[in-house]
Amino acid sequence: MMRQLGGIAYNPSTFFTTSVCEQLCQFLVDSTDGHMSRAFLVSSGSEAMEAAMKLARQYYLEKESAEPQRHLFIAREQSYHGTTLGALSMGGHVARRAKFTPMLIDSIVSHVSPCYAYRHKTPGESDESYVARLAQELEDEFIRALGCVPSVSGYFREMKSVCDRYGALLIMDEVMSGMGRSGTLHAWEGEDVVPDIQTIGKGLGGGYQPIAGVLVSKRVSEALEKGSRRFVHGHTYQGHPVACAAALEVQQIIKTESLLRNVRSMGQVLSELLREGLRDVPYVGDIRGKGLFWGIEFVRNRDSKEPWPQEAQVAAGISDLGRTEEYGIVVYPGAGTVDGILGDHIIVAPPYTVTRSEVEYVAETVTRLIKGYFSRLE
Repeated sequence: MMRQLGGIAYNPSTFFTTSVCEQLCQFLVDSTDGHMSRAFLVSSGSEAMEAAMKLARQYYLEKESAEPQRHLFIAREQSYHGTTLGALSMGGHVARRAKFTPMLIDSIVSHVSPCYAYRHKTPGESDESYVARLAQELEDEFIRALGCVPSVSGYFREMKSVCDRYGALLIMDEVMSGMGRSGTLHAWEGEDVVPDIQTIGKGLGGGYQPIAGVLVSKRVSEALEKGSRRFVHGHTYQGHPVACAAALEVQQIIKTESLLRNVRSMGQVLSELLREGLRDVPYVGDIRGKGLFWGIEFVRNRDSKEPWPQEAQVAAGISDLGRTEEYGIVVYPGAGTVDGILGDHIIVAPPYTVTRSEVEYVAETVTRLIKGYFSRLE
């Protein structure tokens, strides 16, 4: 960053480019093994989602057989895609949307069930049957519209198949789950599916600078190249050279130090330790995740999966207690897990550089924190 500040500290990217921005974009495109052909850099995940929405619309206006009537989106219930009004409209998280509902563009968005096996998969139902049911729901929504939770095996592949059948673009939001957090640089690498448009964010710059981005498939980029030859969108500080320099260095360190291998191996250790430590806690309903991205869901009754009432604010209470001197740990609280209002969980997401001893400390402290919190309620 200091080297970049001593060179080109800022340039209006609408008119000029910088070598560091070009290098970062090339790195990102190359990292997809030829599946993506263009990268567009912004400053936040919400900005990336807004750009993805506009890019999808422009694609349908400029592809060889234009379809200007296409302007609708289908997203998932309980999803969260950002704080700006467009991104918030895409999401289905009731509590986050509540205060701003009159301002949201709900007329262009409908929502379908998430892949949430812990609560929505019926007793005795196989993964294949569950995926087929979700695919049918998505297909029904296409017909109607036209007239941290890991997916179960085959889910994204089947959703992509439905999208292709109806000529729709699959947009994957990997702002939180991508750029290594799930154990591969792109979370979709482990799902046997490639999105048409992908948003990336948090792990891109590692917190050193605000930076996010959009990766674009050849199918989409070629439509614009043959059309207006420009993306009708932009921000003053998009592709900021100092942010690009920071992100490029972060990605090079992840690669040269083989940190993705560490994410996978330490993630496995974290999973095993959390499951062992919390096995006998009756208020822990589900432990789920991938890589170094783990969620713990809390229930009043493990057998019925009954959630805690909203006013109990269990996740927030655990998070607050964790930051006290007694525990000294930060966990990310989440509410509305079940239906956008009810349901509590926390996210445990150590850094990619975490060591075995540090993972053991994190797991032991989180276990002690959760047991300590619920002991105060009894």
